[in-house]
Amino acid sequence: MRVLVPVKRVVDYAVKVRVKPDGVDLANVKMSMNPFCEIAVEEAVQLKEKKVAKEVIAVTIGPKAAQEQLRTALAMGADRGIHVMTDSRIDQDVQPLAVAK
Repeated sequence: MRVLVPVKRVVDYAVKVRVKPDGVDLANVKMSMNPFCEIAVEEAVQLKEKKVAKEVIAVTIGPKAAQEQLRTALAMGADRGIHVMTDSRIDQDVQPLAVAK
């Protein structure tokens, strides 16, 4: 069995978010992997160690900067990473707020 783990790039939980009238100010803000995605990667790696899964694949959708979160997942023990590149226009369409609207 292969385990596919989605990895989301979010504002770091320790950073104070600055809100502008038109949205959140993301300039010069530290981004990190969603803490729940970290838990999912850890669980998938544990399944691999127990020989339940044979491969752990991390996948993310986003701009080039999202590579950082894939590298984190690989460092945690994922075997492969898949990055679906988006430009800034498409990236805004896959953000949670845009999907919810």
